[in-house]
Amino acid sequence: MRKLTKIRVFSAFSVLTSVYIQAQACDSILYKQVGADSLYLHVDYPLLYDSTLSHPAMVFFFGGGWNGGTTGQFAPHAKYFASRGMVCFRADYRVKSRQGTSPFESLKDAKSAIRYIRAHARELGVDPDKIVASGGSAGGHLAVATAVIQGFNEIGEDLSVSCIPNALVLFNPVFDNGPGGYGYDRIGEAYKEFSPLHNISEGMPPAVVFLGTEDPLIPVETAEYFRTVMEKVGSRCDLYLYEGEGHGFFNYRNYEIYQDTRDKADEFLISTGFLQENKDYRMGYPVQKPSIAVDGSK
Repeated sequence: MRKLTKIRVFSAFSVLTSVYIQAQACDSILYKQVGADSLYLHVDYPLLYDSTLSHPAMVFFFGGGWNGGTTGQFAPHAKYFASRGMVCFRADYRVKSRQGTSPFESLKDAKSAIRYIRAHARELGVDPDKIVASGGSAGGHLAVATAVIQGFNEIGEDLSVSCIPNALVLFNPVFDNGPGGYGYDRIGEAYKEFSPLHNISEGMPPAVVFLGTEDPLIPVETAEYFRTVMEKVGSRCDLYLYEGEGHGFFNYRNYEIYQDTRDKADEFLISTGFLQENKDYRMGYPVQKPSIAVDGSK
């Protein structure tokens, strides 16, 4: 097993011991080297983090059409869910603007990221059976694709380590890569093996989906069909629609909606056993979470 390569940055305060941290630290961990490309996981830890315990984990994939984007997109989400007791990873992956790659390489990297976290779960203080995949837009595609797409694995990778997450938190995700769907012009007939909507099967992890009704890229009908097929194969899928909202509506710059979608994701993770209810891991005692109403949410 490859040794973890870490660069650690502390946001504040100090280390109490080598195991127990009372500061929200952020590591950058090299999870994959492809030629000259070094790919990192940016890790946010709970404020009271004990590496000898098994914490639930959450890995975020940024959006950008597999063309661009940065891991900073989900930094607010990662810091919040770290404060709730999760070890949060923001995964860098190859994109067209930086590495000249296709969506296929992006998916290979997403699978590699989850395999790395699971293979190194003990060192990372992560429960390998409580890994949540999350992402927005093309990053949402990558999150759900790790759960359902069989192919597009990196050559030489240990396929005995599963890349399938245990739950999904999806923000206006790309479900459909078929004719008429997003990205078909780049993916072509490979959509039959690449498109999540065309590959749903029994055993899918539970999912929560957030979508604006005016999203020009992801039709509401597509998300509703995804939910229907998920339910047909016996998997849970919660769908929240936000009236009049477009693509990327969930990002931090739209703070009230960001907070509403974040809190609904929190409730979903409580209901699926990934989080404890009303626990503030920063201080170690229960708190009352704010309730933000968003017009048009369902």
